Amino acid sequence: MTFWGPDFEQLQQVDPEIAGVVTDELARLRGGLQLIASENFTSPAVLAALGSTLSNKYAEGYPGKRYYGGCEVVDVAEQIGIDRAKQLFEADHANLQPHSGASANIAVYGAFLQPGDTVLAMSLPHGGHLTHGTKVSFSGKWFNAVHYGVAQGREDIDYDQMRDLAREHKPKMIIAGGSAIPRLIDFAAFRAVADEVGAVFMVDAAHFIGLVAGKAIPSPVPYADVVTFTTHKVLRGPRGGAFVCKAEHAAKLDKAVFPMMQGGPLMHAVAAKAVNFKECMSPEYQAYTRQVIANAQALTEALAAEGMRPVTGGTDTHLALLDLQGIGVSGKDAEFRCDRAGIVLNKNAIPYDPQPASIASGVRVGTPSVTTQGMGEGDMKEIGSLIGRAVRDEDGSAAEEVRAGVQALVEAHPAYGRPEQVRAQSASTADDNPQPS
Repeated sequence: MTFWGPDFEQLQQVDPEIAGVVTDELARLRGGLQLIASENFTSPAVLAALGSTLSNKYAEGYPGKRYYGGCEVVDVAEQIGIDRAKQLFEADHANLQPHSGASANIAVYGAFLQPGDTVLAMSLPHGGHLTHGTKVSFSGKWFNAVHYGVAQGREDIDYDQMRDLAREHKPKMIIAGGSAIPRLIDFAAFRAVADEVGAVFMVDAAHFIGLVAGKAIPSPVPYADVVTFTTHKVLRGPRGGAFVCKAEHAAKLDKAVFPMMQGGPLMHAVAAKAVNFKECMSPEYQAYTRQVIANAQALTEALAAEGMRPVTGGTDTHLALLDLQGIGVSGKDAEFRCDRAGIVLNKNAIPYDPQPASIASGVRVGTPSVTTQGMGEGDMKEIGSLIGRAVRDEDGSAAEEVRAGVQALVEAHPAYGRPEQVRAQSASTADDNPQPS
């Protein structure tokens, strides 16, 4: 047994019930198509860091300035991660301690705003995010949120409306980014408006930061005061949050993370983020992000051929939003019908949706996971056809046949390799690198 990493045999012996859940989840991932835009398959190296003894260390504060002793080792891990994030995103400063994207956003609000201040952000029903001023979120409860949306008909961000609202309401902060925006964002336009009204400009890049890391789309970093993001979407790292910012805001934002917003960081997660950033610097990762976009565009075209209208007419990123009104199926029904056939996607409101969010008129699809599995544009055409059949399958009579098509795809491109491949790889690694017991 090893003492610095996970040992699944130990888990099986101590808690076979949870061990069974872990293996069931791996079987689920291997047995279906994972098309949730905000999910991915992180690497075994990242998983190893997550399951390491770094989980044991309390490390309130920052490298060299901790409130506990014994942090000399975790200091190294965090500083490596900070340096890599700054290099990867060409940023002045980075903080890897937020536990999630929402936590990173809370820190930004805390650094720059007081309760009651006005924030301008994208409307959630038009593609924004819960933490951008919705009433059920801290951001809507504690701050005065004003929302811009998309232009009706064109369905892309209405930059004229955003500018007019900024001039009228004089927000302290303007936010760009969201959870269902298929097109590139004009960060320069936001920067110009923020400068005009004297607002802080924040970009929530959680969904697309991986594409930025892979140099597949333009970066918001040169334009924004602060860029928050999650590390578990296209970026393909551990679940967690982070931000990069301009040097002038570094001290204020760091204090908003600790001690204002949270206590001890999750040092195993911080180290896993560092591993992820190293992976993102490779040519292979850059090629991966380009393929993610190519796959998203191919899948969008295939779904359009099935009668599902792409919102904005297509995508420039890793995700697409499809309007199902033309085929007479709700997003809720489409999600259920796909799920029973082994296709995992999510219902999603479309701009100016006549249905409530719990029903929705659309679905959102993303290609990070299937691209990690090695699928290409040809596979996306097949997936589009399978989704089309599943969505129209009202009584479930075609579910078994669709699932057989899904199974053929995932067996050709297995998540984390086939079991026999994993066992062979593990045995080979053990032979080459014997571990002390």
